[in-house]
Amino acid sequence: MRDFRPQRVVSLAAQAGVRYSLENPRAYIDSNIVGFLNVLEACRHQQVEHLVYASSSSVYGSNVKLPFAVEDSVDHPVSLYAASKKANELMAHTYSHLFGLPTTGLRFFTVYGPWGRPDMALFLFTKNIIEGKPIDVFNHGKHTRDFTYIDDIVEGVVRTLDRVPGGDVAFDPMHPNPGSSRAPYRVYNIGAHRPVELLRYIEVIEQSLGRKAEKRLLPLQPGDVPDTYADVDSLVRDTGYAPGTTIEVGVRKFVEWYREYYEVDATVATAGA
Repeated sequence: MRDFRPQRVVSLAAQAGVRYSLENPRAYIDSNIVGFLNVLEACRHQQVEHLVYASSSSVYGSNVKLPFAVEDSVDHPVSLYAASKKANELMAHTYSHLFGLPTTGLRFFTVYGPWGRPDMALFLFTKNIIEGKPIDVFNHGKHTRDFTYIDDIVEGVVRTLDRVPGGDVAFDPMHPNPGSSRAPYRVYNIGAHRPVELLRYIEVIEQSLGRKAEKRLLPLQPGDVPDTYADVDSLVRDTGYAPGTTIEVGVRKFVEWYREYYEVDATVATAGA
């Protein structure tokens, strides 16, 4: 940071994943709390113009009102991962308030696409279906997710980076809006604004691969939530964000990337279809 002296910073580094936070909680404190503090301190001392950082839809926890809006309370997380991302938002606000560091948190909603994390559903499902192995389908496939394609996420991040927040002149401390502040601080949802049932998502993967999945239906896992759905109105209003990638297009692009990267012949994927 001292050598490069960036004007603006995007921090996407974190220990991600809800389920792993049940197995190794200390990794989340080390990376998401201590690591993020290091980012804040570096930005403060280098007088960075704007810090954009990744929060998560997981902060909504046990909320059941849909779609999730940044104006909603997020005081009831159901995993340590979610708690660590909410802590990031609180830490960012503190630095915005104390040191005038402009910060914007983006609550990502189930990002997928090429180069996606190997522990995410799309990667695991694609791999197992190609290899003829069963897939674990939690909550019997009945939960919904606001699946957001990586290209839409990148567009939203760049648009946000170019909009440096100032203090919200309309902020009412008697009726505080959790998404803004008198300090140069904002929080937005970034999602597709289109919840999709997991069983439909699997169906699209099957269609893209030309092969049916063997499903192992399981109950909802601890720390998971039944549904997510992003209210992106404020991000659209402030940045012009416009997610446009359907799961039919996004999943097909992922499958094409997967086949090419792992050198999987298309005939292997369609065997037994």
